[in-house]
Formats: sequence, C-alpha cells, structure tokens
Amino acid sequence: MPIRDATDADVPAITAIYAHHVLHGTGTFEEDPPDAAEMTERLARVRARGQPWLVAEEDGQVVGYAYYSPFRDRSAYRHTAEDAIYVRDDVRGQGVGKALVQALLERAEVAGIRQMFALIGDSENVGSIGLHVSLGFRQVGLMKSAGVKFGRWLDVVIMQKTLGEGDRTLPGA
Repeated sequence: MPIRDATDADVPAITAIYAHHVLHGTGTFEEDPPDAAEMTERLARVRARGQPWLVAEEDGQVVGYAYYSPFRDRSAYRHTAEDAIYVRDDVRGQGVGKALVQALLERAEVAGIRQMFALIGDSENVGSIGLHVSLGFRQVGLMKSAGVKFGRWLDVVIMQKTLGEGDRTLPGA
C-alpha cells in the first residue's frame, strides 16, 4: 500500500475521512467537523514544523492519514510527540492504520523523537488501542471521564512507545 506525504490535493479526502470520525466516532472529541479550509491550515501547520503528515492510498484514493505533532509546546518536550491516525470507515481493520503508524514512527525516530504518545479517545476504542499495542505501545494512563460526546462521558487512554535510544541517553540539544 503506497504511503506518502500529504499534499494540498489530498485535503478533500482527509476532510471527508475526519468528518466521518467527528460525526460518528469517539476517537476524536471534536464535535463539529472542520471544513476543508481548516484542514488545509492544520496540514500547513504540521508541515511548517517539518513534521510528516502521511496518507495511505488504495487504487489511487486516500484511505487514511496519520501525523504527529508536539506533545506540548514547552521546549523540554521537544523530543516527545503525539500521533494522530484516521482511516476511512470502509477500510478499517485491514491494516491501513497499522501501516500508517509504522511509517510515522519510522519518520519520528529519524527526526529525533524519543517518546511517542497516543491519546486515544474512548477506552472502548479497541481498534485504536489494539493497533497501538501491536506496534509496541503500552498503556501508561487513563483519564477518566475526560470529555462528553454523544451524551456520555468518555475516557482518554494514554499510550506510549519509546523510539530509538529512548531515555537511555540524553539527546543532543
């Protein structure tokens, strides 16, 4: 499955994939789907930081995307990131998400990221939790009742994966 850097031409597909998750899923706590202009700005922010926003294609169509962003803005977190992954609903469970996250982890390690976090909306989101476990993430926390969506409280599962040297050595400045 081809995985490549996202371009502005991918924004309509990215917007549609995310809108489905916003409207029907609990993996994101966003409640109103952003429009294409907002998604274009989000893509531009990630690229402006020099971080990857990847898309997976099947038969020339974008079927999923993944990116990472700084875990927090403070400089001490500069070697720590948080991933985001969304797959088109009709191809979920077919390895698209795993391929995207694997490629994202490889890029992150090359870029000097030492710790990758996944903050997964909804402790019942077994698909995302299982995907991350299959790639070596481990659950390190649970924020109980962190948000309300679809008329119910939702937890956030915190997962973490060490990349490269992790905390065995200090990274360069």
